Amino acid sequence: MEKIRVLQIGCGKMSVYTMRYVFEHGAKVVGAVDINPKLVGKDISEVMGGDLRNVIIAGVNDLSNYIKTTKPHIAIIETMSLLNDIKDLVRTCVSLGVNVITTCEEAFYASNSNPTIYHELDVLAKANKVTITGCGYQDVFWGELISVLAGTTHKITKIKGSSSYNVEDYGIALAKAHGAGLSLEDFDKEVASADKISDEERMSIINSGKYSPSYMWNTVGWLADKLHLNITSMKQECIPQTYSEDLNSSTLGMVIKAGNATGMSALVTAETEEGITLEAECIGKVYAPDEVDTNEWTILGEPETTITVKQPATVELTCADIVNRIPDVINARPGFVPTSEMGEPMYRVDSLEKYLK
Repeated sequence: MEKIRVLQIGCGKMSVYTMRYVFEHGAKVVGAVDINPKLVGKDISEVMGGDLRNVIIAGVNDLSNYIKTTKPHIAIIETMSLLNDIKDLVRTCVSLGVNVITTCEEAFYASNSNPTIYHELDVLAKANKVTITGCGYQDVFWGELISVLAGTTHKITKIKGSSSYNVEDYGIALAKAHGAGLSLEDFDKEVASADKISDEERMSIINSGKYSPSYMWNTVGWLADKLHLNITSMKQECIPQTYSEDLNSSTLGMVIKAGNATGMSALVTAETEEGITLEAECIGKVYAPDEVDTNEWTILGEPETTITVKQPATVELTCADIVNRIPDVINARPGFVPTSEMGEPMYRVDSLEKYLK
């Protein structure tokens, strides 16, 4: 059976792991593209480490021709967090018959935040008999893990979650999206003000394709879908995080002054027809020296259960989920399909192509 052929789109911090994991799981990275001219022309080994791979990073403007040359089965897109920022890349891949799996957080459950682009890409993927999926850390630690816990509960009144991560680990686009480095005044104008609106105004923005959801917005939508809950109302609040001392950010290339925003907490609350409240908070910021990633979820009801994951390796877990999900994406029905429809991700003992139907 032919090895799965993978195209890496975005050769930043995350790709160091995903490309290595692809090779170590028996698949092949047959091409890579990036927007950074400093990376174009380099062998991928200069990014991921290890031996020469004879795969040269091309410019993203050459993506269409590059796909025709390399003939990948699936593309891993690891660039930006919002669907509007990756839609052109997705369109190009899907139009040429290439499946897409992406770390774009909005793509995890894009139908509840950008339905217009979601439906456009869904139709395009179906027409070309390929699948688009968003996944990563949230796939398990904000999704499947919570669903499994719910399955051991007699009655649920509320599901409450909180997760933190260091924006330094994910690149400049994510750090800026979290308002890191802004003064509190600028944070309020550029980030927080977007959610100080009525439900009607928010829905109008969502339908226009101009909404900027926090990661938990799409996670709450995914959880509701997985648990067969019907959301009646949903709101989001973004709160700046600060630190009492100056913090150096290598990702932003600046010193964040004491009292300025190091990032943000995004709190999403949804009410459902079934009477279950979903409340989820993600805290993304430039960490102080003593801070580490955390992930804690509580299911309130009968019985009440809390699970805490201490210091998860969020970057590596994200990349491992992406690679382990590759067969699921290729096997899935055509369209823009959330992982809530695919079952839990599995550890892959054998080479990835052996899991294809």
